[in-house]
Amino acid sequence: MTPRSWLYVPGHRADRVAKALAAGADAVVVDLEDAVPPAAKAAARDTALRLAAQGAHERQVWVRVNDPAGPWGEADIDALAGLRLAGLRVPRCEDPEVIRQAASRAGLPLQLLLESAAGLARAAELATAHPLVAGLGLGEADLSADLRVTGDDGLAWARGWVVVTARAAGLPSPVQSVYTDVADLAGLRASTERARAAGFVGRSVVHPRQIPVVHEVFTPTAAEVTAARAVVSAAAHAEEAGEVAVLDADGRFVDPAVVRRARLVLDMVEPTAPPPGGTR
Repeated sequence: MTPRSWLYVPGHRADRVAKALAAGADAVVVDLEDAVPPAAKAAARDTALRLAAQGAHERQVWVRVNDPAGPWGEADIDALAGLRLAGLRVPRCEDPEVIRQAASRAGLPLQLLLESAAGLARAAELATAHPLVAGLGLGEADLSADLRVTGDDGLAWARGWVVVTARAAGLPSPVQSVYTDVADLAGLRASTERARAAGFVGRSVVHPRQIPVVHEVFTPTAAEVTAARAVVSAAAHAEEAGEVAVLDADGRFVDPAVVRRARLVLDMVEPTAPPPGGTR
């Protein structure tokens, strides 16, 4: 099943990590970067190591490492390389060569966060830098500051760009960045609905109370699931008959594009086998 919610939790807070794992998010991101003070970096990394030893890949546990071009990030990647994690989230991505080196050392799927104008400008190169690149996303707080954007609408073009770049590279639809006003659930819902309409699938969250809203927005309705299954069934019958397009039982035209859309709906509700090394 495609993750709908990605709950960030500070890696140096063992109590919060335990709560995050039980909070009901589809994926948990143990943060070693922004939420962790310098003196606690080693403790946060130790938390990630313990989770890896417990088979964190099976529970969709990812780790956001520090800047891969800096000493903390290099130490994070070396410590976590090849361990049983779903993958790593990599911040401050700008240089494809840095990503190639990080992927080769880590041996794990990488989700790349674009947080600067330089990262956006090289998004296509970053997306194809290494076979272990498993996704692109935006770090909207840092990106807004770098671009000097004064309102949420100022990032609309960047969101569209990351959706296009990810899909052009054959990567999954990007995960929407966090909504930082934890108390504003109505705003979260409206923002998340816009994100889904714009091509994002899933959202990062910073508090468990945000999870139900994100799940509701990204969970197809029963009617959507029924319709998607009917489309896939009609397509299967068409294939058996040597056709590529057919009318379904309700007289709707079903072609390969419609089938792809239906399979995306089903991916949100039905378990899928992860590729080797983690879920993309």
